[in-house]
Amino acid sequence: MDLKQLQNGSDIRGIALGEKANLTGEAVYRIAKAFAAWLAARLNKSSPTIAVGMDSRLSGPAFRQECIRAFSDSGANVVDCGLASTPAMFMTTVTDGFECDGAAMITASHLPVDRNGLKFFTKDGGLEKSDIAKILSIAEGGAFITGCGSIAEKDFISVYAKILMDKVRTATGEERPLAGLKIIVDAGNGAGGFYVDKVLKPLGADTRGSQFLNPDGSFPNHVPNPEDETAMRSIMDAVKKWNADFGIIFDTDVDRAAAVDKGGVEMGRNRLIAAISAILIAEHQGATIVTDSITSSGLAEFIAAKGGRHHRFKRGYKNVINEAVRLNSEGIYTPLAIETSGHAALMENYFLDDGAYLVTRLVIQLARLRKENRALASMITDLKEPAESSELRPRILAEDFRAYGNKVVGDLTAFAKKDPKYKIAPDNFEGIRVAFGKEDGDGWFLLRLSLHEPLLPINIESDSAGGARKIAQRLYDFLLQYKELDLKPLASFLKEA
Repeated sequence: MDLKQLQNGSDIRGIALGEKANLTGEAVYRIAKAFAAWLAARLNKSSPTIAVGMDSRLSGPAFRQECIRAFSDSGANVVDCGLASTPAMFMTTVTDGFECDGAAMITASHLPVDRNGLKFFTKDGGLEKSDIAKILSIAEGGAFITGCGSIAEKDFISVYAKILMDKVRTATGEERPLAGLKIIVDAGNGAGGFYVDKVLKPLGADTRGSQFLNPDGSFPNHVPNPEDETAMRSIMDAVKKWNADFGIIFDTDVDRAAAVDKGGVEMGRNRLIAAISAILIAEHQGATIVTDSITSSGLAEFIAAKGGRHHRFKRGYKNVINEAVRLNSEGIYTPLAIETSGHAALMENYFLDDGAYLVTRLVIQLARLRKENRALASMITDLKEPAESSELRPRILAEDFRAYGNKVVGDLTAFAKKDPKYKIAPDNFEGIRVAFGKEDGDGWFLLRLSLHEPLLPINIESDSAGGARKIAQRLYDFLLQYKELDLKPLASFLKEA
């Protein structure tokens, strides 16, 4: 079986339903067997304990059974956690009374209904890209181990929820610190509905108005993705309709989240980063915040004004996490690695990208600010936001899209170095980021090669009306020479701007 095609960075993803399915039950069984063999060899342990969980995807139950069978057939002791979140599955490896040797989560995050995938964990965190490559190689080669392991069902999501609930109580010193607050959750029919009954309600919150809490892998209401406009509009409208104090939205497997403050004020992307950064910097002046590459200039100014340091790095949640870990190893206090997508990993929480932990930190702050009659958004009123912001995604048509994309980036970099109007950012780690003065667009662009797709995403921001068009026009004029680059998104933007 050609299983290597299923690797997606440090995850495994594929088509799980329909005639074009390449992530089949057999494939899942072989990959799970390979993980058990890899884990046993890594730990020098013939009967490791492995936890298994899934989100609400339609193919989840069948794949969960394949994983349980594969692990048991490998001699592993299986902990069947049923419906769970991705962060919860990691927590099975470090929580007292569980301390599993490894964990497998069946999820494809926010991808379409027919997709699914696998994420693997040890107590050291999520596996790296090289680990996944090794596991897939074992799966293809069939170097498995055999045995007859045990199977036990455990309600771990309740254990995980109690960890979050206890954190709020410890931080506030109150049993019901959310009494008098109306907090709405939109789970998008994913795995995040537990946060209402198992965290918010016991803390006293009024959760009426919460929506799409029942797990349904057909995702009948909206895509469970905090970056999706329809999804965000849904939770914003709910907060306004119910006059709620706070709104929370999760992705399918709850490793990402976004928030909405009172009055329907969105707190996603740069605003979300600003809010959690303000909390952490207040606790430790001089803290470094690692973000992905497309964050705004205003965010960097905000973090600096609060007494922190902004370290912009590459896109990809594993990239920002690994960079934060590296900085800490060098003695640079870095409590947060976060992407604009809503992936947020805190040092205090094992550098686990955990949407529920992130919003729990925000809920704690909400409870504290309520005593001052302040909303959460009051922390970020001085965040400077651009007048215009757009993301365009030209497709690379060349067969070797990576080589072609890297050539475009290299040529543009060489060109920018010769033009005094192009001010290349010195602290950029992927693609090319260029700033322009007031007369030439009053903003910046970032052009980079997508991590996994044949795309050259372009992010543009400007502090002046019409500035984004000026910047886009410069880029368009330069990129016209590349015949295997589909510039329709850029052309459409210029026509509409």
